[in-house]
Amino acid sequence: MMSKHNFCAGPAKLPDVVFQQAGKAVVNYNESGLSILEISHRSNAFTAIIEEARALVLELLGLNTKDYVALFLHGGASAQFHQIPFNFLSKRAGYLNTGVWSQKAIHEARFFGEVVDIGSSNYQAFSYIPENTIQNRSDLDYIHYTSNNTIYGTQIKNFPEQKVPVVVDMSSDIFSRSLDFSQFQLIYAGAQKNIGAAGTTLVIINRKAFSQANRKIPSLLNYDYLIQKESLANTPTVFSIYVSLLNLRWLKAQGGIKSVEKRNEIKANLLYNYLDASNLFTPLVKKNSRSNMNITFALNKPDLTSDFDRFLEHHNIIGLKGHRSVGDYRASLYNALELDSVKVLVSCLQQFEENYENIKS
Repeated sequence: MMSKHNFCAGPAKLPDVVFQQAGKAVVNYNESGLSILEISHRSNAFTAIIEEARALVLELLGLNTKDYVALFLHGGASAQFHQIPFNFLSKRAGYLNTGVWSQKAIHEARFFGEVVDIGSSNYQAFSYIPENTIQNRSDLDYIHYTSNNTIYGTQIKNFPEQKVPVVVDMSSDIFSRSLDFSQFQLIYAGAQKNIGAAGTTLVIINRKAFSQANRKIPSLLNYDYLIQKESLANTPTVFSIYVSLLNLRWLKAQGGIKSVEKRNEIKANLLYNYLDASNLFTPLVKKNSRSNMNITFALNKPDLTSDFDRFLEHHNIIGLKGHRSVGDYRASLYNALELDSVKVLVSCLQQFEENYENIKS
């Protein structure tokens, strides 16, 4: 069977070796005679899995100090939209509004306190990051960013120094580029892009940096309790965490974040360079705000949409449709996507542009 070139925004492609190892474990984990799907989350086998996964997270991000702890939780990144303010919003927090996901986070935070808009690109269809509006505020409980916007294809390149704790949703670009991750006091991300299989949520937190809000917090939403229980307050997502471990091992074997960052830049530049020179396709994001993970673009001749979609399908390219809320097209170039797939995509775009009069039915 011919392989597919998978540009889905998530759940996304993972390394082939991760699929192979995970598949083997589903049948017989570590020659134990048990499937990874049936081992006890209280067993020594799973304790070893989650402890290694948590340690690798901190190692890869350069946060393996006593101040930071990594948690694997339930509910997706969206659950963190309310869990974070539930724990830490006493009076007011600052949110940078760069798209749908930050808007959802803002909506949830308003149940717990005042939300200060520290910048927005809403009036220009979220086509850029409003970095110049980000101010150093000392009157906030914390500041919240969405580092990469999967729907619009924007990415924050520089995070200004702040006097208050910084919270960042890195669901779609965690482990993809080198940063000083110690500038963030809480990082969270859904697993289904650069971490592992859908089902678990990664939270990295410097608990000492935050002041607890003065309210009663249910146990399973209380970070202090979850830290105390080491992600095992209730049954964890065993398989998703195991796949995350396999992917983290793969990432380390590649040379870590710096190594995959170089590959990601090559992949993104290849596609952006073509789009910038094209007469048929147009990139949708201003150059200084462009994401290396999610590249959005439009087809300049909408009447060719059906023909273009069939052309992509014929060449085994999937997942290129834009988010249902905005349309157009989006190529997601997460860590595991091979450069060869991007080359195939660029070649197909070129072929279609050069021959669309003949291709058109």
